[in-house]
Amino acid sequence: MYVSARTDYAVRAMLAVTSEHPHLVKAASLAAAQDIPLSFLQGILLDLRRAGLLHSHRGVDGGYALARPAEEITVGDVVRAAGGALTTVRGLPTSTATYHGAATALHDVWIAVEAAIEGVVDHRTLAELSLNSVKN
Repeated sequence: MYVSARTDYAVRAMLAVTSEHPHLVKAASLAAAQDIPLSFLQGILLDLRRAGLLHSHRGVDGGYALARPAEEITVGDVVRAAGGALTTVRGLPTSTATYHGAATALHDVWIAVEAAIEGVVDHRTLAELSLNSVKN
């Protein structure tokens, strides 16, 4: 699995918002705290809002807050909101990969890889990760 800067930034931003819950967090504060370029972060925050993971509030006292409880938001939710599919083969959905001859069984390998990744990211919530970072 390739984790792009965009995906990494999205998960880090969501964890930072989680750590400030229930307070609103300004984009500039998130960018500074996580060392993310603000202009890049603003696009990511828009995608997270569109995916129903964040609420935004306008105004001087505005900022971002979780749209759902941290216990209900998985790393997989954030990854998909920021970058689309968890796995691809040659840039296409894993399920569409087709092979012939000696490579026929390779399709099953890529499907298993995708399932393994889903097994990790779809079962780790922001709440769990935030709790673990508090312990460390």
